[in-house]
Amino acid sequence: MTKHSPLSRFSSEDARAAAGTFDLAALPFGFYEDPYPWYHALREHAPVRRMPDGSVFLTRYEDLMAVYKDTRPFSSDKKREFAPKYGASPLYEHHTTSLVFNDPPYHTRVRRLIAGALTPRHVMAMEAGLLALVDGLLDELETRSEPDLIESFAAAIPVEIIGNLLDVPRSERRPLRAWSLAILGALEPFVAPGAAERGNTAVTQMLAYLAGLVRERRRRPGDPDVDVLTRLIAGEQGGERLSEPELLHNCIFLLNAGHETTTNLIGNALLAVLQWPGEKDRLIARPELVRTAVEEFLRVESSNQLGNRISTAPATIGGIDLAEGTPVTLCIGAANRDPARFADPDRLDLARAPNRHLAFGSGAHQCVGTQVARLEGRVAIERFLARFPRYEAAGEAVRGGRARFRGLLHLPVRLHSG
Repeated sequence: MTKHSPLSRFSSEDARAAAGTFDLAALPFGFYEDPYPWYHALREHAPVRRMPDGSVFLTRYEDLMAVYKDTRPFSSDKKREFAPKYGASPLYEHHTTSLVFNDPPYHTRVRRLIAGALTPRHVMAMEAGLLALVDGLLDELETRSEPDLIESFAAAIPVEIIGNLLDVPRSERRPLRAWSLAILGALEPFVAPGAAERGNTAVTQMLAYLAGLVRERRRRPGDPDVDVLTRLIAGEQGGERLSEPELLHNCIFLLNAGHETTTNLIGNALLAVLQWPGEKDRLIARPELVRTAVEEFLRVESSNQLGNRISTAPATIGGIDLAEGTPVTLCIGAANRDPARFADPDRLDLARAPNRHLAFGSGAHQCVGTQVARLEGRVAIERFLARFPRYEAAGEAVRGGRARFRGLLHLPVRLHSG
């Protein structure tokens, strides 16, 4: 196949071949850097692509929405899938206890408790502290000639926000990002032995740390208006409470979900406007566009590219019959660039409206922390561009090399104030 650049397409012949040979367990060269040519090819030639292992890969917006809406034949419970993948391990225990990989009634109960700790009032109360955090990070960036915007900015924001939500002492936050990266890295479609070992170690270490934090919080509760962990321990007044394993594993879930997606949102956005300088100028001239801009960044470079379900009964999706027990991969990154849903889908349009992207999923499993992520993205992007409107690349941006989570490991830039 011919070499391609970002936002390119395969030739018609190459597209058909790419769709016909695509295998999530053996991803082709170049996919991690730019998966969109393959997504275009699959949507056109094999929108319900059956993989060699019997699973199916969905790339059309309408097919993803059909699965999101109908939870009866499409389960989020991963015990059946994860048992052979992880064996009896800390990773298996964590992911099968986490909110995101379960069905009602467990999912409903845990989601209600977490959502009750992240109400609009609580999210609004974060803004003042977030502004101070971002401005402090920008002050530090200004002292460096060529900073890395991932390490020094995008990744630092969600770790601090989640640390604040759980009231993790600032001196103890250093391992949080590494733990999160190791655990989520083991969620890739193919898990290398080293990745599984790192993930299991991270779960074990994080559980031990959180157990001590919870013991201290039970002994000395924090302010429930600002401390999510105190609210989760207390549960609903006169009602449901999380068990100790549920509490610990869902604290890990909150860190992982809040860290990875928001880091990717901010990093992807700051790279995207370098690649689309006209849109960068537009946003600087009209900062009120930042809310629609955040939605467009989420659409065009979805932080979370893949979701999963398993059929619990015979089902039909996109005209293809699925047997009970068929694993289904939902390609969010492809659906968010579906021309049947979005006009000129590969173009970054920071005023795009409407923009009903699927970056946070949809239906019963829509991300519980959407408003926190949007707030962090809005404040980070708006304040950064106001301080450094003339920033430019100082080297190659380095992608994270993962299919499920699309983000950057490094984004070196030169800053020019004013």
